[in-house]
Amino acid sequence: MPTNDAQIKQHLSSGRGCFNSDIVAQYQSQCLESLSEQNMKTKKSEGSAPCELVNVAHPKESKLTVTPDTMSDQSYQQLDESGSGDHGSKPDLSDIPDPEVEGEPFTSYFDEKVPIPEDEKNSLFSFRKLWAFTGPGFLMSIAYLDPGNIESDLQSGSVAGFKLLWVLLAATIIGLLLQRLAARLGVVTGLHLAEVCNRQYPKVPRILLWIMVEMAIIGSDMQEVIGSAIAINLLSVGIIPLWGGVLITIVDTFFFLFLDKYGLRKLEAFFGFLITIMAVTFGYEYVRVRPDQGQLLKGMFFPYCADCGNAQVLQAVGIVGAVIMPHNMYLHSALVKSREVNRANKKDVREANKYFFIESSLALFVSFIINVFVVAVFAEAFYEKKNNDVLNECMNSTFSGQSRSLFPNNNDTLNVDLYKGGVILGCFFGAPALYIWAVGILAAGQSSTMTGTYSGQFVMEGFLNLKWSRFARVVLTRSIAITPTLLVAIFQDVQHLTGMNDFLNVLQSLQLPFALIPVLTFTSMKSVMNDFANGLGWKIAGGILILIICCINIYFVIIYVSALGNLGLYIGAAILSVAYLCFVAYLTWQCLVALGLKFLECGQTLPVPLVDINGYNLGLINYPELFLLHNMEKEGISSSR
Repeated sequence: MPTNDAQIKQHLSSGRGCFNSDIVAQYQSQCLESLSEQNMKTKKSEGSAPCELVNVAHPKESKLTVTPDTMSDQSYQQLDESGSGDHGSKPDLSDIPDPEVEGEPFTSYFDEKVPIPEDEKNSLFSFRKLWAFTGPGFLMSIAYLDPGNIESDLQSGSVAGFKLLWVLLAATIIGLLLQRLAARLGVVTGLHLAEVCNRQYPKVPRILLWIMVEMAIIGSDMQEVIGSAIAINLLSVGIIPLWGGVLITIVDTFFFLFLDKYGLRKLEAFFGFLITIMAVTFGYEYVRVRPDQGQLLKGMFFPYCADCGNAQVLQAVGIVGAVIMPHNMYLHSALVKSREVNRANKKDVREANKYFFIESSLALFVSFIINVFVVAVFAEAFYEKKNNDVLNECMNSTFSGQSRSLFPNNNDTLNVDLYKGGVILGCFFGAPALYIWAVGILAAGQSSTMTGTYSGQFVMEGFLNLKWSRFARVVLTRSIAITPTLLVAIFQDVQHLTGMNDFLNVLQSLQLPFALIPVLTFTSMKSVMNDFANGLGWKIAGGILILIICCINIYFVIIYVSALGNLGLYIGAAILSVAYLCFVAYLTWQCLVALGLKFLECGQTLPVPLVDINGYNLGLINYPELFLLHNMEKEGISSSR
């Protein structure tokens, strides 16, 4: 085995021997020791900087050892020759075999990668290539169609009519731009967002970030399980209780999650089938109700809200919170890894980014149309309806027994949710409308439950480097989400179960900064993205969009907490708010440094973190393994797949 730095470099570049993890680890260790000595000399000669902990320390346990987790993709087996960001001549590592390491190779939800066909005839755009890249975007778009979004849609229509459709359109477009950043991060680095956070943030912020994202996933899972349970209860005409629907959701989730064993493309086709079911069922309701197309187009393209009050403003804020979901950033950055992209070639990376963006645009367009169906149905049929109007109509239908307990005989404005929405459709448009509505909700709940479980797996693997079996990971993530939902379903009625959605929306709104800030931070860092880092326009636009979204959601949380009317809850919320804002401020500080405000850096940026006497680091860490793109081929050189 080579013993010094020169021999190691020669061994890596020659390709004669086995490129194993011990050699790489030894080389990285020598780089670390060399940089440590240089830093100690610098400290002795220049003295300590006022903020020296920002970039010059790291926990001792974070040793740069190469494992299947730290070098999970073939492209990360190409180390920078100097380890310090030198962009000069690089050794040819193209013939080096894969490292031989013990343990199961890292896989996400896939054990295979979809090959991308060559199409020399159509260099600018190829439908064959678009079809090969189609899949991840549609799985991502399911989060825009989960039961929480459907409930937000029907409430928007019943509260504000067509007036808030432009908010839904704007939120979807903003969501597309943010999803673009997440997808680019996964394509360019070969790591999803949780893995990059694990490598870049120090230990304590990393753990806090994981906890926050897990809370968002749990909240989303609970909404999805609630939606599925309500759909099963409606389809069975109340024979299957809500807690029974929750248990059925647990069982069929396990069944569906193992469909990927039959092939990645078959799994993606199954999700496409569920989206088709939602389009057909909610489209049927749209055709049956026949909304006013002029009012629909006016509400979609003219940003106005005449005669809107506090209820309409809160509903608009709720739309933004329901559409842009934190765990979806982590999910999308992982899903794009399912395609064979030669990340050592800039042309291939650029092409993958283009086709993934086109596919995501198509997927979110489909999800937007489905959401419009739901808003338009309830805007046309139930806007400004009173409880006694609905009760009188339902008393003349086959749902008279259910309606007495759901709609009080008063002149208050109708308040709807997923369950009431189905009953109302049945009262006004017949039993088929109710059952078709329930089928659509069930498809939304099942599809989003499965993608939520994948998100939980990606986040757990990325942040904690856990090598659990698929079954164990699913059991843990399902148990955390389903246990509280099951307890509420057993001991409370459907009103309390659907009422949980308000609290869960607040919970997810609070977690948005912990997905949006990191994705903007890392896609703006040249040490991570190299030539694909965000330009000035994207940095400014991304920063403004994230600031607006976070402010909107914090306003939503403040309104919700102020309505609780409990002094103890106010005090508890104030204490938690201080800790919450401190952590958001820390992430914002690192993001501003990545965006180019170097005067906030308070220290010297190093390619490898140095261990300080205190053994801790407060700033971002640039690992040598993230310098992949420094070894990229020229764009004109074609790559073999």
